[in-house]
Parts: sequence; structure tokens; C-alpha cells
Amino acid sequence: MTTPWADPACPRDARVEALLAEMTLEEKLAQLGSAWPGVEHVSGNVAPMQDVFSRHIDFADAGKNGLGHLTRPFGTKPVEPAEGARRLAATQRELMDTTRLGIPAIAHEECLTGFTTHHATVFPTALAWAAAFDPALVERMARAIGTSMRRVGVHQGLSPVLDVVRDYRWGRVEETLGEDPYLVATTGTAYVRGLESAGIIATLKHFAGYSASKGARNHAPVSMGPREFADVILPPFETALREGGARSVMNSYADVDGVPAGADAALLTGLLREEWGFEGTVVSDYWSVAFLRTMHRIAATDGEAGARALAAGIDVELPDTLCYGEPLAELVRSGAVPEELVDRAVRRVLRQKADLGLLDAGYAPEADVDERIDLDPPAHRALARELAEHSVVLLDNQGGLLPLAAEVASIALVGPCANDPNAFFGCYSFPNHVLPHHPGYGNGVEALPLLDALALELPAARIAYEQGCPVKEADRSGIEAAVAEAARADVCVAVVGDLAGLFGRGTSGEGCDVEDLALPGVQDELVEALLATGTPLVLVVVSGRPYALGAYAGRAAAIVQAFFPGEEGGPALAGVLSGRVTPSGKLPVQVPRSPGGHPSTYLHAPLGGNSQGVSNLDPTPAYPFGHGLSYTEFAYSALALSAETIPTDGEVEIGCLVRNTGARHAAEVVQLYTADPVARLPRPVVQLTGFARVELAPGQERRVTFRLHTDRLAYTGLDLRRVVEPGEITVLVGASSADIRLTGTLHLTGPEREAGHDRVLGTPVVLG
Repeated sequence: MTTPWADPACPRDARVEALLAEMTLEEKLAQLGSAWPGVEHVSGNVAPMQDVFSRHIDFADAGKNGLGHLTRPFGTKPVEPAEGARRLAATQRELMDTTRLGIPAIAHEECLTGFTTHHATVFPTALAWAAAFDPALVERMARAIGTSMRRVGVHQGLSPVLDVVRDYRWGRVEETLGEDPYLVATTGTAYVRGLESAGIIATLKHFAGYSASKGARNHAPVSMGPREFADVILPPFETALREGGARSVMNSYADVDGVPAGADAALLTGLLREEWGFEGTVVSDYWSVAFLRTMHRIAATDGEAGARALAAGIDVELPDTLCYGEPLAELVRSGAVPEELVDRAVRRVLRQKADLGLLDAGYAPEADVDERIDLDPPAHRALARELAEHSVVLLDNQGGLLPLAAEVASIALVGPCANDPNAFFGCYSFPNHVLPHHPGYGNGVEALPLLDALALELPAARIAYEQGCPVKEADRSGIEAAVAEAARADVCVAVVGDLAGLFGRGTSGEGCDVEDLALPGVQDELVEALLATGTPLVLVVVSGRPYALGAYAGRAAAIVQAFFPGEEGGPALAGVLSGRVTPSGKLPVQVPRSPGGHPSTYLHAPLGGNSQGVSNLDPTPAYPFGHGLSYTEFAYSALALSAETIPTDGEVEIGCLVRNTGARHAAEVVQLYTADPVARLPRPVVQLTGFARVELAPGQERRVTFRLHTDRLAYTGLDLRRVVEPGEITVLVGASSADIRLTGTLHLTGPEREAGHDRVLGTPVVLG
């Protein structure tokens, strides 16, 4: 006879209540915990403090009462896809056959640059998605990632990162979608839609404020006022929940104004659930519950840390059960922690398992196993290539040196990122995240370094390669040979930047923060030596953050920026250099002028911009937010507003014509900005309010129309209400935040109006 909770014909909530009533306290807490089998065999950290907290897992003991989550069954060490699927199915079968209630676990994995496992497609990193300004393509990519994960039995992905960049020195800039909350929200929500459409639970992280740490140091405290928090940090999360349908949220490690997110009931329950109406699960970032005791020092014991996190609203402790197991059980038995708090979290976990089909009587994990699994099929590689090509940003092109002329006879290809395909991978890619601890496995996917890709792209050219210097180490011994090759060549292509890693092993990535924004190691010395030869220099930067390039603006013949473009990054970059690909990427972050002259993000109030003589420091960037050149030109004309005066609860259409005036097919990212010249509080000088990627044939003209609701002009006032004020709004349309082609004025009339959590979050676009 089928138990009520295993009957898919019964209403979900009735099933959950029947199961909850059957559970002992130990079985309930088991659903709030997790296990990470095999982590003790990893020779280096793939998560913060892993070496301190990881332990040998006796799975029979860890799962004796059931289990909420299985941590990274594919992402801990190299495993063949079919073998991994068999192992995961066997683990699920063991849970079902040896526990009283027979409930499978939710298996979760990382998936920031693709499914983080051996042989899976390595897509561009998140900062590159943002540079493409192409949410529809990001959604297609995420659907492909989710499809691979579902094929092997995974249920939840720990992505996307919706932290808004505040300081480029932070190591995790590469994982973000840039410095503008609307760009982050729009692109991140597209990723969520794609992943969820494949049946994978998307997990928004890191909620909230993590990216604004003091001094850009990982895990450092955050000093941020409530208005900046509400207007910059929170909107991407709200949008991805409301419009993307994300079913999980992960807390931030940081504390904001002294309150750790993992113990902040006002954030995780008051805002997230009571105001926003979120009904999914909140999972802890790895060991962040234990960190309440060891790092934040607001709990004396593991049990007390678990109690603080549970009361705040964290439902599942990841990646292992240190605080939600017996230490928490003792407090519940003693009456110190109400069992109702446990029940609250268990309901959320069981609802998710019911939605996934894991409670159904007919669920069979073995059905997920497919011996013919290909995690890097041609269709995925094609998506990776398309996104890589769309994301490359042409920063400068003095005299039109690029694309390289077919008659270029000799090229000196120099630099530490020129002959290493791993230079194209982010820190959460399997080759850079896990494989450094498992030598001998190779990368698991085919990826051409730029040296090989350029040779295929320009077969008639003589290409001489010299490394010049390593990425990180202060080794100058190869600079002389690189200079000699550059002096002999028609053109020198210098490929500099980062190698992603974790906790100081790389120059970009989690725990790889920097003191300033100079290129790592002695790469700046290499570039200066190459410039001194007089050979035209094409500077290609492959990195996870923007580096200071002001010293090369106007001196290098061309500058190209790529943010970790993934396994197809070599052919994509080679195509841009040759002209096969017309660059169309735009900067999702600014590029600083000098290493120590860190600019404010472009989203600054008047005092954050040019200091007008009151300071000797000029924060103007070398290249502004939204900047990116093409191999053609675009003309903007005929700005038209459907109305010049609208009420504070109104809507207006803002349209213009964009024409490709050159001879190449190309895409332009048309950007809509707004400014509030006089407001009750200082407002950003300009703020991205909408954008559209527009494909144009030579000579083609299209009309771009933005439908702007006044909710998009709201901001958080003195009383912490989000309001729309009457007054004048400047409308700006252009090719970047500093390249404004068309301006207009919009007048808002009527009373000040509060814009609540049902406000309009996006700016739809119609292309004519």
C-alpha cells in the first residue's frame, strides 16, 4: 500500500504534512543536513576552510536517518559521466533501501561556468556573459547546462552569483555580472530561467552584500548604508525570484553593519519571505553556519550556531552537517530551540523534494543513468563559441590596425596567456577548480590556446611565440627573448592577464584578492618593453577583473579585453583579431587608468566623479562602463518620446533609430540611461535603465523602442521607502555611459508615490 506522502495524486502540501507527522526529531534534522562523501581525499581546498572542517564520512552512519542534500558527487574529483551517474544512483538507492522512510537526497553541484565536472563544457565566466549584453543567449546556455546536470541525476545548481561589483580588487569579480544592478538583474534572471526550465533548482548567491567587503578582501565586513543596500545590492535578487522563478537562495558569508547574513532574520525571513513572498529553500554557503561560531564569534557552540541560523531562516546546512545534527537536536530536546522552527525548515525541503518527484512511490534513481552521456556535445560547444564571440570587447583600435590585414607576414605572439588554454577558464571551471589537485587527467575538454587558434585563423602568417614572463611570478628572464621576436615582427600580439584559481593559488578567483589593479607579476614590465620596440602592439587582456590600462591607451595600436571566455575562447579571440568576428562586447565594469587610482563604479553620485579641483586624484576611468568598439560605425538619430510629461505612476516609450553606416554585419548594444538632475538625495550621475543588442546588416537601420515605467526611476528615500518623485528626468541614449548620442527630457507630475515590491522591474524593448 502506498503511503500518503508517496502518492503523487495527493496534493503536495498534504503529502508533506503526512510525512512530517511521521518523522522523529532525528529524521527531521537529517533533512536539514548534508554530506560530502570523498572530500577528505581532496588534497587542496575547493571551499573556504575545507581543510579545517572536512571529515571522513561514514555514509551508512551519516545517512542513517535520511539526508537532505548530497554535496558535489561529480564536482569533487574526476569521474566519467556514466560512472558518476551510476555512483549517484547507487547512493540514492542506498538511502531509499536502508532508511526507515526511504527518502532520496537532493544532489547539488556548482555550475557557474557550466556543470563543474570532468568532460563538461566550460562556458565563459559570468563577467563575460554580462559583457555580451545578450540575456537570451545566456538563457540558452543555462538551459544547456541544466540539461547536462539532469541527465546524470543532479537536482540543484549553486548559481548564479548576483553580487554587484563594488571594488575590482575583490577576487570574485570574475563570478559576477558586473557593476550595474539592472545588468546583473537582467542577465542573472535569464540564467535562472534557463536553468529552471531544464528542471534544475537555481540558487541565488550570495544573499546579500558579499561583494561590498572592506578593502575588497574576501569575507571581510561590509559597511554599507540601507539605501545603497536596497538600491544596488538587493534588486538583482528580487528580480531573479519574481521574474526568473529561482527556487533557492544561498546566504552570504559577510556581515553587513555588524550582522552576519547567516543569522539575520530580518534579511532571510522578514525581507525574503514576508515581504518578497519567497517559498523556496535557503541553503547555507559552505560551512557558513559553523562560521557563526568560528569566524563571526556570535555563538559559543555548534549547536548555538545552528540555532541562530535556523531561527534566521537557513533551511539546509551545506556542505556537511556540523551544526544541524546532534548539537541542534540537544537544544531542541531541552526546549531551548522550538521544534516548530525545525518543522518550518523541513516543510520547505520536503516540498522541494516533492516537486522534484523524489517522494513519489515510483521514483527510481537508476533511470537517470545513461551510458552514452556526452557532457560537451557539439551544440554546447557552439553555444560556448557564440557567447565567447559576443563577449570580446574591443577597447581601442588606433588607426584601425585591427582586424589584422591578410598581408601581415609575421606576428610575434607574446605573453603568459598566449599558449595556455586554462587562461580562458574561470575559477569555478573544473580544470581550474578541481583538476590542480588531480594531476594527470588533462582538462577533460578540448580547448585551443590562442597560439594554435591564431595559426589556424591566419595560416599564411609566420607566428613566433615567446612567453615573456609567467602570470604571477616575478620572473623577467624571458622578456629579452620576447622583445627580440617583437622587434623582428610586423605586429606583436601580447596576451596578458590572469590564471584563475582559489585561495591565492591564482591571480583571480575566490580568495584571490589584490592590493592594486596593476597586471599581475611583471606583466606591465613586459608590455612596456614590447612597446619600446616600436612594433605595432595589439594588447589582449584575458582576465577575471579589469586591470589598469590607462598607461597603454593611445600607445598600444589596439587593446582587446576578454573576461575568461571559456573552452572556445581561443577561436573566438583569433576570430576577432583576424576580422572573421566583428567585436560587439561592451564593458560590464570600468577599466581603471592607474593601478592605485581605483575609480568609483560608474554608478556614483556627483561626489564620486571628477573631483573638480578639491582633490588631486582623478577617478575617471580609462574606458567607461558600456564601452566597446566595433569594426563598423553606428549612427543614432530621431530620438522620440511618446510623451514629454507623464504622471509619477505612468509609462513612456523612448525610441530612436540606429543605422549601421559601415560595410560589415555587426551588432550594436543600444544603451538607455536616465539621470535625475535635482532630487532630495544625491542620485547617480547616470544609471543604466535599459539596453538592446541589435543585429544590423551594412546600411541597415532599425528603430529601438524602450518602454519605461516610472517604477524604474524609484529610489530609496530618507525614510527608507522606495519612492518616485515628481520633477525632471534626463533621458540619454548612446553607445556607452560616456558616449551619449541622444538626449531628451521627461517631466514627472503629480504626487510623490511609493513603489512597493509589486513594482515594475524591467524595461521591455521592441525592435522595429
